[in-house]
Amino acid sequence: MALNVDIPGRPGLSLEHLVLDLNGTVAFDGQLMPGVARAVAELASTLTCHLITADTYGTAGSLFGETVRLQIIQKGGEAEQKLKIVQELGAEKVVALGNGANDALMLAEAGLGICVISGEGAAVAALTAADIAVTGPLEALGLLLNPSRLRATLRR
Repeated sequence: MALNVDIPGRPGLSLEHLVLDLNGTVAFDGQLMPGVARAVAELASTLTCHLITADTYGTAGSLFGETVRLQIIQKGGEAEQKLKIVQELGAEKVVALGNGANDALMLAEAGLGICVISGEGAAVAALTAADIAVTGPLEALGLLLNPSRLRATLRR
């Protein structure tokens, strides 16, 4: 499984893993934003999907079922833990979605980093670390479901 995208003027992408931050990125106050589960399920046929969270609201285990690999991280040092997971997956093969300051390291390291700016906002560190910024999780997932959008955004 892989999502391959040729991008004029820059190296192409060969993505195998989707890494999702939970709160503020694909969920608000511990609940998935509408349409996210369906879009992630569709992407699961192409990418191995991972949900990385400290599970602040205790809801992570019930949100996606077996569609994603849930990785609960410890509170404290979240940025470094997320970075380590992305590196272990092979950073160049990862597309990461996040919005918080603790997502900046993984967004910068990933083959493709997407900052999601939604109701919770986004940390400036996440925004500057990402390759692309979007206004919601469905827009981010839509880039992956329709790779021509990625091509249009990233080409030089």
